Amino acid sequence: MTNETEIDVTDIDQAHAAMTANEEDDIARLRFYERLSETELFMLLEDEAEGDQVTPALFEVEDQSFVLIFDREARMSEFYGKVIAPYAALSGRGMAQMLQGQRIGMALNMGVAPSAMLIPAEAVDWLAQTLGSDAQEVEGQITELTAPKGLPETLLEALDRKLATAAGLAVEAYLCGVTYDGGGRGHMLAFVGTVEGAEAALTAAVNEALVFSGIDAGMLDVAHLEGGDPVSERVAKVGLRFDLPTPQMPSQPGANPGMDPSKPPKLN
Repeated sequence: MTNETEIDVTDIDQAHAAMTANEEDDIARLRFYERLSETELFMLLEDEAEGDQVTPALFEVEDQSFVLIFDREARMSEFYGKVIAPYAALSGRGMAQMLQGQRIGMALNMGVAPSAMLIPAEAVDWLAQTLGSDAQEVEGQITELTAPKGLPETLLEALDRKLATAAGLAVEAYLCGVTYDGGGRGHMLAFVGTVEGAEAALTAAVNEALVFSGIDAGMLDVAHLEGGDPVSERVAKVGLRFDLPTPQMPSQPGANPGMDPSKPPKLN
């Protein structure tokens, strides 16, 4: 009988395979780190957490320390040798931000998957800094809205992937060309019906889409509009529409540290 883990090819496995197939492909490398940041990861612990304090099981290679992380709980159990293992679960984004500045890398899926690799501390810090970069707030009077033109397909694909993870944060979004008072031109992604308090998360998602699309010095303005107002009606007429998924019913956070995204674990 074939073991389930032998046939379970994950998104990270696929992104890792594409990255390693051509080491000169910067877009494939960015796509891997994008997938890593969005995936729920399981970090093996030395023992059960105490409150929000965790002690990771460290893997030492050439004087470098790595936490042991897995993209499937079954893979972690296979490595650990037991069905039940002490762990903390959180997104790759949260994992990188927790490890930033600690000089600790990530040992991904070691010995249990084709995507097994060592991600050095420098790459972890880069990912945390990239995901933590803040958008700049600007003000300008819009004089014209047009259909988007000249945007690379990689950016449109990145936006489509990123907005697919933003279920329930807004009703829809429109990408359009924009001209400001004074002659400035650019592109704007306008969210319609944004849930109160979700503005920063959506703006950060757009920023990440720019980063992981591989566009150097790319810029995209973001606006949050009320449904039914004149501006939202104008962007709906000329813009490229993105539908945001309907949210699923939230599940009850687990008892393991990191399952509640509002309370990430802390390293001992």
